[in-house]
Amino acid sequence: MKTLTKVGVALSALLSLGACSQPANEAPQDYYMFTSFHEPANEGLRFLYSADGIHWDSVPGTWLKPELGDSILRDPSIIVGKDSTFHLVWTLSWRGNTGFGYARSKDLVHWSDQRRIPAMDSVPSTVNVWAPEWFYDDVNDCYMVIYSSCVPERKFDLGVEEENNNHRLYYVTTRDFETFSAPELLYDPGFSCIDATLVKRGEQDYVMVLKDNTRPNRNLKVAFAKRPTGPYTAASSPFTGFLVEGPSVEKLGDDYLIYFDDYQNHIYGAVKTRDFADFTPMTDSVSIPKGHKHGTIFRAPEAVVKGLLDQAK
Repeated sequence: MKTLTKVGVALSALLSLGACSQPANEAPQDYYMFTSFHEPANEGLRFLYSADGIHWDSVPGTWLKPELGDSILRDPSIIVGKDSTFHLVWTLSWRGNTGFGYARSKDLVHWSDQRRIPAMDSVPSTVNVWAPEWFYDDVNDCYMVIYSSCVPERKFDLGVEEENNNHRLYYVTTRDFETFSAPELLYDPGFSCIDATLVKRGEQDYVMVLKDNTRPNRNLKVAFAKRPTGPYTAASSPFTGFLVEGPSVEKLGDDYLIYFDDYQNHIYGAVKTRDFADFTPMTDSVSIPKGHKHGTIFRAPEAVVKGLLDQAK
């Protein structure tokens, strides 16, 4: 995997979009955007951007300083609403907080007040809420936030995990980004799992990419369903090696590119697939700036990206 130096990233960013005007007969370009953070996650929201979804540059600086929970911002996920507003959710704490963070922006520069969404407050014995991630359910016209939590009271199969590290996947929904539903269990594959992301391939054809978080595995697998809320099939065999997490999926032509945090090797990895059954390694073909930690990929207009870079000068 190729990496970019800090100076090179900033220079590349400012040169490549410093004058983003298009010829009169050419439509403005949408850019791929990747939400990000750097450890120890107390500095705030970061962004990568890319014209092709393969070669990424950093947007210098941080854009939302965390104020809630333990004053960290981990696992940021953004979805673009129908009103072209960017809606952000993130992990607030490692333990002891049963909600996630929420804020919104029109330009990715100026943000609303931060709110704590009480996702699991109503569920006794909940230990945590990790890695909230958006998914738009176009059939029911609602937005899902999928996350993982440990709920010892529910007595899920432990395997080799302790009660306080035995995660399952849950979700809440919203239509207006103001009121969120009561939590529902999304997936219990029979083992501890975290970091789920959903992909809609077609009518009644959904794929979940998730991390098997059990000590012997800690790798990525997939499961399938006819509805975003399931029921999902049993999890597949792993398609990555050991000690990876935070999958992010983007569609490129007929292929799906799955990025993931290969934290054992301190790099970002990627695979390519068309059917979520056969996977081709892509780590050596992608360029990810050093220090990037996992978020989600979305699209933003050229003017928004240029606005970020102008503010970063």
